[in-house]
Order: sequence, then structure tokens, then C-alpha cells
Amino acid sequence: MITVLAGGVGAARLLAGLVQVVDPAELVAVVNVADDLEMHGLAISPDLDTVTYTLAGAIDPDRGWGLAGETWQAMDLLGRYGGPDWFRLGDRDLGTHLYRTGRRHAGASLSQVTAEIAAAWGLGLRLLPVTDDDLRTRVTLAGDGDGEISFQEYFVGRQHSVAVRSVRFDGADTARPAPGVLEAIDRASTVVIAPSNPIVSIGPVLAVPGVRDAVAARRADVVAVSPIVAGAALKGPADRLLTELGHESSVVGVARLYAEVAATLVIDSADAELAEAVEAEGLRAVVAPTIMSSPEAAAALGRTVVAAGAAR
Repeated sequence: MITVLAGGVGAARLLAGLVQVVDPAELVAVVNVADDLEMHGLAISPDLDTVTYTLAGAIDPDRGWGLAGETWQAMDLLGRYGGPDWFRLGDRDLGTHLYRTGRRHAGASLSQVTAEIAAAWGLGLRLLPVTDDDLRTRVTLAGDGDGEISFQEYFVGRQHSVAVRSVRFDGADTARPAPGVLEAIDRASTVVIAPSNPIVSIGPVLAVPGVRDAVAARRADVVAVSPIVAGAALKGPADRLLTELGHESSVVGVARLYAEVAATLVIDSADAELAEAVEAEGLRAVVAPTIMSSPEAAAALGRTVVAAGAAR
């Protein structure tokens, strides 16, 4: 079994590559939920939905989130009324949030609803939220007087264009791992840290009590994939967040962040000259193409990750 710690587009694409090269029944994805929010009375889980839609082949390929072929009539009408329409939800996507919200109101846990949605899309792997409890990323901006805002206001509302002073995970102290999470980490032959934002995608997963310790206990079997290529993030603000929070925006910076929980770091061929510096941080460096520009490239990276796990 391979267990993947996941969040965002990079994780979804890696999982789409892995299901091409290993039996999906042998895959478990433990997914970030600290980006979740309630809006318009609906329970929205962006990372879980991005993984689901990507693996179902239904993701919008241009945006990297939401469903392909969407229409936006509900949002357009909401905007006409003067309602908050900055967080765009497509007409089809609303069906997912309506279902999730109804089931949660009926008493189902997020884990149960996630399994039901995954089954409805015919996914072969097991999809687990890292916790069923409330866990939310809060961002403090660097500008005077801006204060602390929600992750989605930072990421979507302000288009992650503002400098950040600190990040915290509200609810992390009391959250509990969702059923099956610790077992999936403990029983995996390889634990993979996907090429997700180390701060706001993987950070909250590891912040849930018990998860970091479980991953660290398997350190020899943990393969991380760097989301930073040639000093930059391919998508999103990971590079700027690293710099703003005092880390190095490079594969070496990623290695330092993961040194306690991972023994191997897969880095892109563009960073081959930094392999020795990565290994000086205590991780084995595996150099390979990591940019998943096509399903074939994602599958190739999946094979690299599987081989890296087997070669430890």
C-alpha cells in the first residue's frame, strides 16, 4: 500500500499519475482540509474536490480546479443581487457542495461523505480527509492593520498577491486524525509527500496531532516530491510563502522542511546541481523530471516515486 499526503493541484496530478502505474486499490490519499470553508451555507472542501475531480477525469484542465464544461448562472445571479461572488462555484460543482452539506447536517462525518462522493465518481483509491474536526488555515498579512484573514480570502479573494507574516492552523491543537489515517501511514510500504505547498497544504496535515509523529516514525520509507523547481513554484504562492516566512525557496529549503519526516526527496532535473546540497541536509536526492505537463509525464513521475520507495 502507498499512502500519499496530499493537498492541491500538484497532489491531484501526482495521484492521477500513480493510479496509472499501481493498483488504485493499493493507494490511500490523506488530504488537507484546512482550506475548507463554509459559504452560502454550504460546506466546501476544495482540496478533496480537486483530487476527486482530477482522478475522475472531470477537472477543468485550464483552471486546475472545478469541473470541466461548467456554467456560472448561479454565481452570476448571486452577483446581480449584490451577494458575495468572489469565491466562484460552478453550477455543477454546487451539486457536490449541496450533497456534502446535506449529509453533514444529517450527522455524517466528513470521512463518510468523502467516501460516498469518491464512490459516486468511481474512484478506485481510498480518499481520507486528514481530520473530521474543524481545522482552518489562518494567514496574518505583513501590511500594518491587515490582521489575520482566512486562507481562502488570502488565496482567492486577494489572489495570494499580498505578503504574509505568519500562518497558523486554527483547531490543530484539538483535532484528531480521521478514522484510518494513522493506520494508512503505519501500514504503508511507502509514504509519499506530494508536490504540494509545504506551508499551507502539507503543513496542516502534519499539524494534526499524531500525524507528524506517525510519518516521522516511518521516515526511512517516506518519499517527498519537491513542489519547487529551479527556485519557483509551478502554480500558486509556495515560493513566495517560503521566502516570506524565512525559508529558502529552493529544493534545499524544501529538504530542510522535510528532513525530520522524509528520507528521500525527488527533485527536478533542473535542480540536479543541488542534489549534493539536498543530501547534506540528510535526505537522499532522486533527480528526475517532475513537471506533470501531461498524463504521461504524471505517470512517469509516479513510476519514479514508486521506484524511489522501493530502493530505500
